[in-house]
Amino acid sequence: MAVERLHALTAWAAQQLGGGSIEIAPASADASFRRYFRVTAKGRDYIVMDAPTAHEDCRPFISVAQLFAEAGVHVPQVIAQDLQQGFLLLTDLGDTTYLSALDQAALTPAEPGLASPYPVAPNLSVARELYLASNDALIRIQLASRPGVLPEYDRVLLTRELMLFPEWYVSKHLGAVLTNEQTAVLNTTFEYLLANNLAQPQVFVHRDWHSRNLMVSEPNPGILDFQDAVYGPITYDLASIYRDAYIQWDEEHQLDWVIRYWEKARAVGLPVRKDFGDFWRDFEWMGAQRHIKILGIFARLYHRDGKAGYLKDMPLVMAYLRRVCERYIELKPLLYLLDELQDKQPQVGVAH
Repeated sequence: MAVERLHALTAWAAQQLGGGSIEIAPASADASFRRYFRVTAKGRDYIVMDAPTAHEDCRPFISVAQLFAEAGVHVPQVIAQDLQQGFLLLTDLGDTTYLSALDQAALTPAEPGLASPYPVAPNLSVARELYLASNDALIRIQLASRPGVLPEYDRVLLTRELMLFPEWYVSKHLGAVLTNEQTAVLNTTFEYLLANNLAQPQVFVHRDWHSRNLMVSEPNPGILDFQDAVYGPITYDLASIYRDAYIQWDEEHQLDWVIRYWEKARAVGLPVRKDFGDFWRDFEWMGAQRHIKILGIFARLYHRDGKAGYLKDMPLVMAYLRRVCERYIELKPLLYLLDELQDKQPQVGVAH
């Protein structure tokens, strides 16, 4: 971040908070050009979003924040905005992500009196508490759904995401050139996935509903990174969190938490499949679409943007994708294609 822009951001934040001295420090960064800073003024913490207007638009964040707040979930409040500069001043939801809380719980002995957010809770009980809270929040968002408010997660957008895989993962990352037969396999598989995804009931979709974007807060969870929300398949956000690229759970736990979501969603009238087996299939196929996309995105972040930190998460994403392909006859050809590509050596030299 240019020094001049940081100075401008600091001056703007100080002005919005009544003048006087403030403390500012990096809070987090994401895979886009957005950056977040924690600002302390008069003993209270705030978050300032820096979204350079050449690359980002703050307006979707503002509108979705209002939409989700009206749905009754915990999102940052927009205190002040400067769309010309790309600055937002937000309430602070804290610094404990679901991922960090779960990592901490995994390392915490079941002994009282230790300095930890979860001193006596084993990992699984902490996870259950957090994930069931996330289910409740997701259901509230989905109950507020209506068409014509958010962009549609349509065939064009879903296809564009899938095509990141051959462009960035296969070509750039593996350095492979697909044969005509392999390309046909990929295209046929994409059509199967698209048919399933587009046939699912449609609701509001956060689109990045996972352990790095949900915060341990009161009320729980605090929800971040929602500016790309769309109107699309009902299983998408469930696949995001229970087939999370950053933390893995045994399938018995995934099943338990998805069943609990499905039972509650049915009870409140959400348009989930009547048969859980059909719903689970939708969940798995939606996850396959997402993981194909993520492999392309992680490769692009490395080769285009020089962000190597996501490379370590690729094996888990690939494992999810392979497991689903093993289960469904329509997806088996993609599994064989992945086997053929496995011998290729990733190009992990200097980022382009």
